[in-house]
Amino acid sequence: MTTGLDDEELLGRTARDPASFAPLVERHSAALHGYFARRAPEAAEDLLAELWLQAYATRRGFDPARGSVRAWLFGVARNVLSAHWRGAATTRPDLARTIGDHDPWEAVDNRLVAAAVAPALRELLAQLPSHERELLLLVAWEQLTPTEAAVVVGIPAATARTRLHRARSRMRSDAPFDLTGDLK
Repeated sequence: MTTGLDDEELLGRTARDPASFAPLVERHSAALHGYFARRAPEAAEDLLAELWLQAYATRRGFDPARGSVRAWLFGVARNVLSAHWRGAATTRPDLARTIGDHDPWEAVDNRLVAAAVAPALRELLAQLPSHERELLLLVAWEQLTPTEAAVVVGIPAATARTRLHRARSRMRSDAPFDLTGDLK
């Protein structure tokens, strides 16, 4: 039985027991589907399927020294999403997007509890540099640690923490409301 093993052990076992990959799919699909649904809702299911195909095909490239299996999976997801946007840009130029400047708030607005502050929050996020915004969203939406988010975007953990601190500070100082939704 492989379900009691941690992610690294499961991934390591897949070389001799491909079925060991199934618990990883079960553990991480919901979070990864959420990542895609917030960024490309119309293609989330297909992107999730592509992610699992690529993750399985490249599983031997996982390096535990670089971070957790979860962070690695989000890195694969980021690459799948980037390829999706590049493909969309060639077939539909009006959908041309890159990982750095895509702001997927349209799909999220309906889910915000504080709908009254959504436009101001959206504007604040848009004002952040894309590299800070992406880290903030990986930590806030995807519940990654700053270290895991650093692995996803390919930067040192200390750099990620600094950028995340800067993004949070800008959000706090520039918001016309406190971040709980109350007006200042």
